[in-house]
This record gives sequence, C-alpha cells and structure tokens, in this order.
Amino acid sequence: MSQSATGVRHHPAVIVHHRRRTEDVQLRVADAITRFAGSMPFVYIHAIVFAVWMLFIESNPWPTLTLVVSLEAIFLSTFVMIGQNRQAAFQQIKADHDFVEQELELKTNTELTRAIHTMTMELHRRLVDGDGEQ
Repeated sequence: MSQSATGVRHHPAVIVHHRRRTEDVQLRVADAITRFAGSMPFVYIHAIVFAVWMLFIESNPWPTLTLVVSLEAIFLSTFVMIGQNRQAAFQQIKADHDFVEQELELKTNTELTRAIHTMTMELHRRLVDGDGEQ
C-alpha cells in the first residue's frame, strides 16, 4: 500500500490506474463530464433551463425539447458506459495485482511450512532419537 499526498493509503493498483488516467487528456475530459453529470448541480441546472425554456422561450417546446433531451441522453449514456469500462479495467488491474500478491504469499507460506517441518523433524530426531541412546 502506498500513501498519497493527502495522507490516505491506496492500493498500488489504484495508484497505477490513477496515474494512467491523468496522463490521457480524453480520459480526464470524460471523467470531468461524468463527475459533473452525476452531481446535483447538473440536475438543478437542467431543471431550471428546461423550466425557463418551456415557460418563456417556446410556446410549444415538446418537439425540440424531445430532440434535445434524446441527444443528451445518448451522450450521457455513452459517458456512463465509459465510466463502467473504466471501472471494469480498474477491477481487472486490482484483481491481477491481488492474484500475484496471493500467489507470492502462498509460495512464502509453503516455504515457511517446509522449513518448520524440517526443523520439527530435526528436533524430533535429536530429542526423541537422542533419548533412546542415553
């Protein structure tokens, strides 16, 4: 685990994933749009803009409003899918890292178990077999 500038500890896969995302301009833009589109200010702005549009700008806003809202839904769903792909990629990176770490831990534990077994056998040989010789 590594520590960020804020003092919060992060999984190494999180740090690598974050670094890769900050290096790509397109991913940073997608992250910013997704962050904003998933916020309450986004909802408030849309509620106000659509209310003003329907009440003051157009007398019959439905055909144009339907078109605008449909286009916006297409783009927002694309950003949601980008976020889902990002999350899936992150989960795969973390799963790969965890797998490697678990394999290393298993190997270490196996080696320790073998060493303990060898030491136990040697102690048994010296103490038990040694007692029979006296």
